[in-house]
This record gives sequence, structure tokens and C-alpha cells, in this order.
Amino acid sequence: MTSPENVTAAQASGGLAGARPPDPDGSGGPAKRTFTPDFLTELFRNPLDPGYADAAARKARDGEPVGARRWTTSAVAVVTLIGLGFLLVVAYQQTVADEPAATKARTALIDQVQRRRGETEQLQKQADQLNSDVSALREKELGGAAVAQLKDLESQTGLAPVRGSGAKITLRDGPTPVNPLTGEKNTAGQVKDTDLQLATNALWSLGAEAITINGQRLTATSTIRQAGEAILVDFRPVSTPYEVIAIGPADLAKNFQGGYAGKFFKELVSKYGMSFAAAKAKDVTLDAATELKLRVAVPSTPPPSPSASAKAAQPHDSPSEGGR
Repeated sequence: MTSPENVTAAQASGGLAGARPPDPDGSGGPAKRTFTPDFLTELFRNPLDPGYADAAARKARDGEPVGARRWTTSAVAVVTLIGLGFLLVVAYQQTVADEPAATKARTALIDQVQRRRGETEQLQKQADQLNSDVSALREKELGGAAVAQLKDLESQTGLAPVRGSGAKITLRDGPTPVNPLTGEKNTAGQVKDTDLQLATNALWSLGAEAITINGQRLTATSTIRQAGEAILVDFRPVSTPYEVIAIGPADLAKNFQGGYAGKFFKELVSKYGMSFAAAKAKDVTLDAATELKLRVAVPSTPPPSPSASAKAAQPHDSPSEGGR
């Protein structure tokens, strides 16, 4: 039998040995753990907003609106729809009437470019006709050996068309993959301006007498430059495939393919997937250069030598002009 002192001590220490903890609900069973539901659990348990439930309950209690209330609700809805439709029509007409300024400017620039291009073509035809007239007058006035010498000089400088055999070098762009994450294009497989410069310089060194790139005749003052993804030859755009035609020795294509330039392009083909071909060109005609800017060199007068006194006054350790 347990004494009152032992019962009191057992209750103070949490209950008798083997006894269950007290039940807060008073049901006599084991105590249950309760957890507060988090936001996601509550959201999935009750996905409907309470306002919808209240509206549904009110509709079930009061029923559908009848009489003047129903007509008023329908009239407000119709007026609202008519107003929205009117606003949409006005906005559409305003958008069509006021075309964006950027589109108008672009259209104007396109028209201007096309008009200027037509004027340029017309002026080029007039220039060609004038060149023909000048050539005819020159042959009439000079005649003989002087005319033949001038024609040779014009052929060498690019002022006159030439005809003969040589080599045809063809370069094509390789694949241009796009990074799926950044959207950046890898242009390592595209032909660069330096590639065309290498090809033309190699042809000149192998004895080429005249060269064109996609029909553009090269001269002593020609430029091959990159402008974004476009290549400009004498400020005229050229695109893939790039055809470099040269008039020269019979073995020009063979020597080009076996030289340093051919080996370089073969390496680009194997590494980046570019296309390269070198073949013989028989009986081709290369047109004259469309624009040739002549430069005249004039010998400058040498400066007078400084006097002995000026040399003595000048310090010996002074740097030259420009610090070089």
C-alpha cells in the first residue's frame, strides 16, 4: 500500500512508475501532438478564397436577382462592355493613324538608299561612257607605241580590264553555332578580312598580275576591312562565298594550295568547318576598278642644316621629337 507521502512525491516527480502522462483533453488516452499547418498546407487544403465561398452562400440564401435589381445589373454589364469595345476601337484607330516614328524613319531611309543607289548607277554609266570617249580621243591623238604603253600601265594599275588565265580561290563560311544559354554566336568559323588579305597577298607574291574579290578589282590603294559581320572591299560589301580570282602563271593555283596560305586554310577547314578550294581559272576577264584614287608624291625641300653655334647650344641628351 502506498503512503500519502509516496503519492505526493510521485506526483511531484511526474507520476508513478509505469503511469501515463496526464491527458490535457481529459479523455484518459495518451496525449496527442498538435502542429500548426504552414502556408502551403493551408493553401492546398483550402484553395478557394473565402470571398467566393461567402458569395456562393449568399447566392444560395437569397437566390438569383429578380425584377429591377436584375435589369439594373444587366444594364450595367452591357454599358461596361460597350464602353470597353469603344475604347478598343479608338485605340486601334489611333495606333493605325499614328505609325511609330521609328518605322517611318526606317522607311524613309530605305527609300533614300534606293534612290541614291539608282543615282549612283546612273552616274557610273555616265562615267564609263566618258572614259570610253577619253580613250578614243587619246588613241586618236597619241597613236602607236604611246597608246600601247598606256594600256599596259592601265592594266597593271587596275584602270583597264584584263583577260587571261590564272587561279580561282573560293572560301565559304563554316557553321555558326549559337550558345543556348547566352544566345551569343560563335563566329570563329566565318571568313574574316584577314583571311582575304592573306589570300590576296599570297597570290601577289606568287606572281599574280590582277586580282578581284567577288568582282571587285584590287589596286595598289585597295582596302579589305571588317565592319561588324560584313567584309568591305574598297568600302563595298562582299558576302560568302568569297571568290578570289587572279590572273598569273599557269601553276598559280597549285603553288597557292601547297604554300603557306593553302596550308593555313586547310587547317581552318579541319578546325572550324570552313570551305576552301583552289582551282585553275581559264580565259577569265577581270573588270577595271570602279574607283581609283590617285596620289601624287612631291619631293619635299630638305630643311637647312643647323649652324655650329646652334649645335653647341642644343643639349646632347635631349629626346627626339615625340619622345621616340
